[in-house]
Amino acid sequence: MLHIDDIKIAVIGLGYVGLPLAAEFGKHRPVIGFDINAQRINELSSGVDHTLEVSEEELAEATQLSYSSDINALKDCNFFIVTVPTPIDDYKQPDLTPLIKASEAIGGVLKQGDIVVYESTVYPGATEEVCIPVLEKVSGLTFNQDFYAGYSPERINPGDKEHRVTNILKVTAGSTPEVADLVDDVYNLVITAGTHKAASIKVAEAAKVIENTQRDVNIALINELAVIFNKMGIDTQAVLEAAGTKWNFLPFRPGLVGGHCIGVDPYYLTHKAQAIGYNPEIILAGRRLNDGMGEYVTTQLIKTMIKKRIQVEGAKVLILGLSFKENCPDVRNTKVIDIVHELQEYNIDVDVYDPWVDASEAEHEYGIAPISTPSNGQYDGIILAVAHKEFAQMGVSAIRDLGRDNHVLYDLKYLFAKDDTDIRL
Repeated sequence: MLHIDDIKIAVIGLGYVGLPLAAEFGKHRPVIGFDINAQRINELSSGVDHTLEVSEEELAEATQLSYSSDINALKDCNFFIVTVPTPIDDYKQPDLTPLIKASEAIGGVLKQGDIVVYESTVYPGATEEVCIPVLEKVSGLTFNQDFYAGYSPERINPGDKEHRVTNILKVTAGSTPEVADLVDDVYNLVITAGTHKAASIKVAEAAKVIENTQRDVNIALINELAVIFNKMGIDTQAVLEAAGTKWNFLPFRPGLVGGHCIGVDPYYLTHKAQAIGYNPEIILAGRRLNDGMGEYVTTQLIKTMIKKRIQVEGAKVLILGLSFKENCPDVRNTKVIDIVHELQEYNIDVDVYDPWVDASEAEHEYGIAPISTPSNGQYDGIILAVAHKEFAQMGVSAIRDLGRDNHVLYDLKYLFAKDDTDIRL
């Protein structure tokens, strides 16, 4: 069994999850950060992180962190941490391709006594049912005899400068009691908030997948309430503020539910549930409701435009914000794109403006080109879709100036007062 002083860490996948973790470990131990994207490796080697999760100063402090896109550079490592994405496909089914590819790559350099820890969100059982067999097949080694595994689900919140990798309590697990202790000790080198050692890998996997499933279901409830209150002519925000005066009322807000976690993770759990013969009802109902919010927002905008006698076909609409959350450049699984597509169905000319998003990434992911800056007096409709600080600083008057004399302002994020907007979710 490895001793903690002998640990040589490799982090596989240097995105929003992997890089902050690698940088923290790189302040204490030799770490190799691996990514198949050579451009990403070159960027980080020059001290720049375009995701803005790790500053140039923080990268410079990680003096023992090096980068490579060559898997053979990891041959001397013995503690592999996998932080690749686990998306869903077009049919809402888990896409484990990145996880399998990463396992194949690690299998090629896996040695006697090595430990592989997965952080990617999966359904309960995936590590031992999918990943371990790949490691065994490629390496020719035997699980829990020649090599070992662990699981420590990521809890990164992109764009959040308060809750960072070190001050978020970390769940850990290992394939044997001894490995569980070692995995826990390794993470405690950098996690100042402490750790929670789960009873098994499956327990840790399940804990992660229900964290975001719980949030998804709660947001779905609030979204449904917002639809009901809108039909009744009641301001949802006012209702939530009143209800929030009770000490145990949960402060969820309506809105678009996207990103790489809340809008994805529940499908991993429902996939596994259906595979074992159980059809989950509440979870899937929440997913359907949240996935339909883009269409609902578009319908509300169109109805209001018609009431204001604004010609819908050929109209011009500005969407403020494309990333999946405020003050963050991450466009993965953003539900703003649903609004774009719905508006285009009405032959509406759509402009998207987001000062945080890289235009080339938006073009690559969604085939749209965000504008560099909006012009005054151009729009029949304006949708405030993401509450970036820049939009709050602009103020409602400046945003109104972007519209024509007769236009509709839809505030999805309750950024401005009710009387200053035409519609709120």
